[in-house]
Amino acid sequence: MPPAMPLLATLLAAALAGLARGFSGFGSALIFVPLASAVLEPKLAAPLLVLVDNATAFPLVPAAWRGAARREVAWLTAGALVGAPLGAWLLLRLDPVALRWGMCALAVGMLVLLASGWRYHGRPAWPLSLAVGAGSGVFAGLAQMGGPPAVAYWLGGAIPAAKVRANIVLFFATSGVISMIVYLFAGLLTGEALVLAALMAPGYALGLWCGSGMFGRASEVLFRRTCFGLIALAAVIGLPLWG
Repeated sequence: MPPAMPLLATLLAAALAGLARGFSGFGSALIFVPLASAVLEPKLAAPLLVLVDNATAFPLVPAAWRGAARREVAWLTAGALVGAPLGAWLLLRLDPVALRWGMCALAVGMLVLLASGWRYHGRPAWPLSLAVGAGSGVFAGLAQMGGPPAVAYWLGGAIPAAKVRANIVLFFATSGVISMIVYLFAGLLTGEALVLAALMAPGYALGLWCGSGMFGRASEVLFRRTCFGLIALAAVIGLPLWG
């Protein structure tokens, strides 16, 4: 187990990440992974998040299965099957300091993509779906940051909002399972990760619940800007510059 202060920082990061995920549906990895990588090994941060997020978000899957365009989700999932092992290989092979730089840079890049408002406005096609899924898989295997490419791909198309949400929830679930299997075979799902995930889960779940409860009550624009600010702050704090 890590010392008390790093453990406390990890639990606080999990609660903040859950709050962002519950309200806006994004941002958990972009907040948690840079912060957790600053106090734990980077190779531990991504497996921790996938364990906790898969467990707490599982109740959303049945409704998403019924409402999603499952064929489209299947193409992205096929791409993720190719990309996730490459991301996990990079997670295992890269120097820890280089990983922290890379994770913070990736968080900033994904933040720019989300904040820019850019969306793909064409109709989904299977070759592009495979490519988006593969890119998401690489980012998910490396740092669990595979969500923004899929969000940008689906949100701008001529697809009803309810189906888009169902697609995203279902793809997050399938890519999360892929990440867990890849991490298991890579030896990243250790006993330490399981214990820390169990400690993180209540705070993350509380954040999800609070964020979901605030949806519709707080200003969405203000809260999204707050989430963007938290992501940027997490990327800065996570930089190896601070020792």
